[in-house]
Amino acid sequence: MPAFSPRLLPRALGAPLCAAVLGLAAVAAPFASAHAQATYPSKPIRLIVPFPPGGGTDMIARTVAQKLTDQNKWNVIVDNRPGAGGNLGVDAAAKSPADGYTLVIGQTSNLAINPTLYPKLPYDPLKDLVPVALVSSSPIVMAAPINSPFKSYADVVAAAKGKPDALTLGYSGNGTVAHLAGELAENAADIKLRHIPYKGAAQAMTDLVGGQIDLYMSSVPTLLGQVRNGKLKVIAITSAKRSPQLPDVPTLAESGYKGFEAVTWFGILAPVGTPAPIVAQLNKAINAALQQPDVADKLRSEGGDVLGGTAEQFSALLKAEVPRWAKIVKDSGASLD
Repeated sequence: MPAFSPRLLPRALGAPLCAAVLGLAAVAAPFASAHAQATYPSKPIRLIVPFPPGGGTDMIARTVAQKLTDQNKWNVIVDNRPGAGGNLGVDAAAKSPADGYTLVIGQTSNLAINPTLYPKLPYDPLKDLVPVALVSSSPIVMAAPINSPFKSYADVVAAAKGKPDALTLGYSGNGTVAHLAGELAENAADIKLRHIPYKGAAQAMTDLVGGQIDLYMSSVPTLLGQVRNGKLKVIAITSAKRSPQLPDVPTLAESGYKGFEAVTWFGILAPVGTPAPIVAQLNKAINAALQQPDVADKLRSEGGDVLGGTAEQFSALLKAEVPRWAKIVKDSGASLD
């Protein structure tokens, strides 16, 4: 028997009956959609982390995912999808069904920087994703092995001027805020460092602690554990003000580079077309999670600032950050295929 086709309806049932059937389907569709939203979530929610396990983004995602699971009895599963500076994971989310069951934790690098850095980015963060909620922000720090002779950024500048392109500077992923913050710091001091990009924080930490690289730029959450256990030291921070977790570390602005500031923010997004009621439900749940003392304390203890807020506020930030970082990327001369 041939497969049924809607095009056979007029011939099989007659035009009047066909119209009635299609009309009923059209009426039923909104009710089906409303029912799906009313019962959301009815299956596990996947939260894509576009970086390997062990880094700052992964820690933030797992902290929020666990609290969403605990407080709402949802099943939120973290899915690490690293590659191409975070592009692979974000693209996977952007191309997923817009039903609220696939989310992604994005950050400044893959949402605001990569659109300019990569000429052929497979997604448009302003068109293919809908912001759900900001989670946190963090400054970038420059760290060195605990036995490094560098005690300040002035020491780094002096050494780099003596031997240009000799000191090694690592970071996790080309085009990240850490990468560009390193470029900005170099440009501000008129020095040249040798860049060593890593695919993730885990191997970079091993090499930095072991002295295979001289310096490393990263968000505070990624490095703070190794600083506290005495294996690394932080010699500069990129925020406008000192970090409460690193009160003895001077900012680059304090170190003679007035106005220097570069921070990375983290937020959760969904594929464009995700129903507004689901976005609102997710936003409410994420904000409630961020307000819990254990979550807020965890994020702050790791060097982050808790954000939260409405989806509209996140959207406004993203629209402002894309052109701001586009200028920084163009001024730095960085470009990736």
